[in-house]
Amino acid sequence: MAGMGGTPVIILKDTRRETGTEAILNNIMAARAVANAVRSSMGPKGMDKLLVDSIGDVTITNDGVTILKEMDVQHPAAKMLIEAAKTQDKEVGDGTTTVAVLAGELLKRAEMLLDQKVHPTMIVKGYRIAADKAVEIAKSIAFDAQESDRPLLERIAKTAMTGKLAESPDSRMAGYAVDLVLNAMED
Repeated sequence: MAGMGGTPVIILKDTRRETGTEAILNNIMAARAVANAVRSSMGPKGMDKLLVDSIGDVTITNDGVTILKEMDVQHPAAKMLIEAAKTQDKEVGDGTTTVAVLAGELLKRAEMLLDQKVHPTMIVKGYRIAADKAVEIAKSIAFDAQESDRPLLERIAKTAMTGKLAESPDSRMAGYAVDLVLNAMED
């Protein structure tokens, strides 16, 4: 069909507007599908994913952010979950899969509460209270690492590198990372 001046006009036939609980449950389902797509790539026994894009290029990876970036999703809630993971990658450089899986689990629990007729506003309020408590607990157990505690710094470096390298990081790599950071602090 052509509109004014020969510009094609596209009419969407299969659009529909959802409201209420049906819309909430569909949003949860879409976001959980994204989370489940990356869940099996987590941890030391995480599986690689074979990704094929629209032109046939193949990527094999177990990196959560790569998997999420390659996903072509149309659902707004699923897109929001992917954007949250991308933001995590941009700001921190790690934890993208964790963000997606954690959000998926929170949504799963929210869905269970909705099934028990708990109002969405109360669920959100409960999650806010839980987030505040989690931050409070994290702050209460946090401590500053000292430059003089080299074994601790190397363990931190090793933990941070796990999952980012093809192999598990060895002590030498962790030591190099600590040296670089300490040298940068001196400069």
